[in-house]
Amino acid sequence: MSNNIIIKNAKLIKTGETVNITVKNGIISGISSGESLKNHENYIIIDAGGNYISPGFIDLHVHLRDPGFTHKEDIETGTKAAVKGGVTTICCMPNTKPVIDNPTEIKYILGHKSYCNVLPVAAITESQNGEKLTDFTELKKSGAIAFSDDGKPVENDDLMREALVKSRENNTLIMSHCEDMKLAHGGVMNDGETLKKINREYNLNLKGIPNEAEDKITKRDIDLACETNARLHICHISSGKSADYVADAKQRGFKITAETCPHYFVLTDEDILKYGVNAKMNPPLRSFYDREKIIDGIKSGVIDCISTDHAPHSRSEKCDDGEKTIDLTKLQNSMNGITGLETSFALGFTYLVKQNHITLEKLIDLMTINPAKIIGIDDKYGTIEIGKAADFVIFSTDEKFIFDKEKSHSKSKNTPFHGFELYGKILYTIVGGEMVYKKI
Repeated sequence: MSNNIIIKNAKLIKTGETVNITVKNGIISGISSGESLKNHENYIIIDAGGNYISPGFIDLHVHLRDPGFTHKEDIETGTKAAVKGGVTTICCMPNTKPVIDNPTEIKYILGHKSYCNVLPVAAITESQNGEKLTDFTELKKSGAIAFSDDGKPVENDDLMREALVKSRENNTLIMSHCEDMKLAHGGVMNDGETLKKINREYNLNLKGIPNEAEDKITKRDIDLACETNARLHICHISSGKSADYVADAKQRGFKITAETCPHYFVLTDEDILKYGVNAKMNPPLRSFYDREKIIDGIKSGVIDCISTDHAPHSRSEKCDDGEKTIDLTKLQNSMNGITGLETSFALGFTYLVKQNHITLEKLIDLMTINPAKIIGIDDKYGTIEIGKAADFVIFSTDEKFIFDKEKSHSKSKNTPFHGFELYGKILYTIVGGEMVYKKI
C-alpha cells in the first residue's frame, strides 16, 4: 500500500472536529476540515465514516517471546495482534532465550518482519542473572529504548543503585519489575480472603503472594532512584500501597513514572473463581480495595499509562484443557500471564470511560502521548500533528462486540476476557501511512 493516503471524515478526540488528514511518505502533511480531496490522484483514500481517530496506541510492556519461545508467540504474530488492538508501537521485554542483553539480539529484533514499530528493551543484567550489568552505552547505541530485567527484580541493592547511575549517565530509562522473590516464592495468587476460601472449600494448601512482595521493592527502587536522581518506571502496578509510593515520589519532584494493566482495573482476586488459570498472573490480581486504588491512581495521574504486560503461553503451559469447569488445583503448575494487546483499549473504554472514571481524551493520553514521553519518542509519535509519523487508529465507541479469543491473531489464547461484552471497536490501524489492519 502507498504511504500517501488521505483519511477523510475522521473525528478528532480533543476538539470533536471532523477533518481530513493528508499523509505523504508516511508523515502527516495536512489536517483540515475544508481541504479539497482533489489533486491527490496518487493518494489512497480511507473513509473514517465520522468515527474517532487517535494517534496509534503505544504499549511499553509486551512479551513477544522471540527468540527462543516462538511456540507461544513471535514478532510477526505478536505485532499482528497488536495492530488488531490499535497498538502501533510496542516495547518488547528482554526475557527471551537468549536474553536481549547484547547488540546481536537487538539487531535480531529490529531486523524482523513486523506489523508495527518494535522497540527493544534490553536487560539490566547479563542473562538477567542479577550479577553483572550489561553495557548500557553499547546497547542504547544499538537501539535499546530502555532497560529492564522484567520477570524478576534486580535483587542486589548495590547493583540496582549502580544500574540507576548508569541509566542516568546514558540518559535512558530503567523499567522495574517490583517483586521481593523471597516473599512471593511459591505463591499462586493474592494472599487474601479469596485464597483462604479456595483452600478451605477445595481442601488445598495454595500459597499466596502478599502485597508486601510488590510494595517492598517498589519502595526500594523509588528510594534508590531518588537518591541517584535517575529516571525510573514502575511496571504493572497492582497494589494500592505501591501507587501511594509513586504518588509521594512525584509530589517530591522525582522522575518516577508508572504503568498499570487493564486486568488490574477490571478484575480482582475473586475472579480466579470464574476464570481459573487464565486469571493467574504476576503480580497477581489483588483485592477490591487495591483495584479501587489503581483506578484512583489513573484518575489522579499518579499512574501515567496503560500497558498490557502481554504474556502469551501455550494451553499446556497454562494447564488449560479447554474445559468450562474450573479446576483450581491447576493453579500451582500454571504459568503466570495473560495476553492483552487486542483488548487493552476496549477494556479501558468499557471499564474506565463508560463508567465515568475518566474521559475518552484522558484514556487516549494514557495510551499515546504519555507513554511516548516516558520513552522519549514524543517528537515523532503520540499526537496527530503535521510533521509527526502517520500512525493512527480509527475506532467506534458505539459498536458493541463480544471478544472471542479463538479469533485472536496471537498464537496463544490465555485470556480471562473471552466472551466479555466490550465497546471501543478498532476499525482501522495505520502505521507509517500504511493500513495494517481493517475490520472485516
